Amino acid sequence: MVQSAHDRSLIFFSNLNFISYLSTSILVPMIDRFKQYLKKQLITFPTDFDQQTLPWIDVAKADIPEFVNQYTFSENLPFDLQEKLSFWEKNGYVILENIIPENLIDFYMKDVEELIQQKDQYSTEIRIDLPEYVKNPVQPISAVPMDNLMGRYIKINDFHNQSVYGKKLMLHSGIVGFLQAIFNQTPVAMQSLTFLYGSQQATHQDFPYVTSQIPSHLAAAWIPLEDVHADAGPLYYFAGSHKIKKFKFGNGIFYNEHSKKNPDDFAIYLDKLCAQKKLKKETLLIKKGDVLIWHASLVHGGDPIINPELTRKSFVCHYSSSEGYQWHRKALGQEPTRYKYNGGEVFDNPSLQGIENSFKAGESYQE
Repeated sequence: MVQSAHDRSLIFFSNLNFISYLSTSILVPMIDRFKQYLKKQLITFPTDFDQQTLPWIDVAKADIPEFVNQYTFSENLPFDLQEKLSFWEKNGYVILENIIPENLIDFYMKDVEELIQQKDQYSTEIRIDLPEYVKNPVQPISAVPMDNLMGRYIKINDFHNQSVYGKKLMLHSGIVGFLQAIFNQTPVAMQSLTFLYGSQQATHQDFPYVTSQIPSHLAAAWIPLEDVHADAGPLYYFAGSHKIKKFKFGNGIFYNEHSKKNPDDFAIYLDKLCAQKKLKKETLLIKKGDVLIWHASLVHGGDPIINPELTRKSFVCHYSSSEGYQWHRKALGQEPTRYKYNGGEVFDNPSLQGIENSFKAGESYQE
């Protein structure tokens, strides 16, 4: 049969439609899958901190005396800054003795006690590390039975957002002064945890879990809210461990849902390596009014509680720098509302919907 020009044109356009169909239903998905494959091949997981963005004191041969000579904040500090920076560089932590007024600590504890006693009125988040909460460990305080709330394995998350005393405690002038020196930038308080009992947490470092926008710009303060007893599950740490080789989770040095190794593997690695390097394990038995500040990479944990009747009330705060933490972690890219105390900053929590600073008693407090 002889095809007419009309018939041939129909076949031609039908072929074009078929080719278009092929490209849409087969070729495009194939190309997309190939792009995803290439992207995965190009992803590099970090195996260490970026050497270009390290805080100055973590750079080899940091000149501490020269830094202190040019540091204008040092005249107002209640400790020898050069001595503390030298100790920090070697050991990865410092203890600032008797720098926090006891009344500021007591005022903050009053806010914590009110939060607990009036818990049904608040939605403050609580982390509960008990077996029955393994699927949903973070709960509003109003949903947590009082027996659990007053027991072990409880962390009150970011109560500083509601408590003005909490903000002023975490940004006390002595803490800010030291942090400003190690970052050489404005310190920014990122988050806080309030404990009633010892954490009994396995050996770890902070940076795989608490990540600022520049991961090496991270430090923590451990503020005792009472004198620490040896039988209350005190904090322990390994001096000099901030310089050991970083653990790899199978997808780099940061722990997330894609990691092939877990916190137990991490703890085993750290305990073994610290033992191999003969790093000294030290137990923190400091007094109310003292502060421990530690490096993002300092290896530490919580000892077992020997006497279950003993509390170990503490306020643990994590900090970054103005360059390392530019936005609140719950509103990345959004200019934060800033609260400024003693040369440091802390951001409004955008998810609290108007209850920031609802514990207002600390507004009139001055150091």
